[in-house]
Amino acid sequence: MSTDPRVPPPHLGSERETLRAFLEYHRATLAMKCEGLSDEELRRRSSPPSTLTLLGLVRHMAEVERAWFRRVFEDHGAPMVWSQTVDFQAAYDASASTRAEAFTAWEAEVEVSRRIEREAASLDLAGYQPRWGERVSLRMVLVHVLLEYARHNGHADFLREGLDGTVGT
Repeated sequence: MSTDPRVPPPHLGSERETLRAFLEYHRATLAMKCEGLSDEELRRRSSPPSTLTLLGLVRHMAEVERAWFRRVFEDHGAPMVWSQTVDFQAAYDASASTRAEAFTAWEAEVEVSRRIEREAASLDLAGYQPRWGERVSLRMVLVHVLLEYARHNGHADFLREGLDGTVGT
């Protein structure tokens, strides 16, 4: 990996600026963990029998972005990216996926999420979470998605470390 391109969150930002910055930091972290790897390396499992891969994580986070922004605030019936049902596990199967396919979908969902957040008058904006059958605030969605990235970036650290030991060998 090259130098760290991430912008750290502000130490004295508003609630919204801080949440937005932490989310952007974690999005950049996932991209950074995938940097410089081929499609084959991105699909490689670093610790079988686990089927988790970096490409699977990118696909999963595209689903997370869609489920928590697009489906909550714009289109409750929007289909998932890789599943006919709301099956987040389907995205983990990246065996036939490519970097271009996964990153194009993920980046498109991130852009929709950014637009929704930017256009919201406040963090109190409420949307409907169809999986829960309840209304949720933009604040809650930002925190939830931030936590999803943080958890999965921990997995990405482990996956990248496993690959860095085998890349080029």
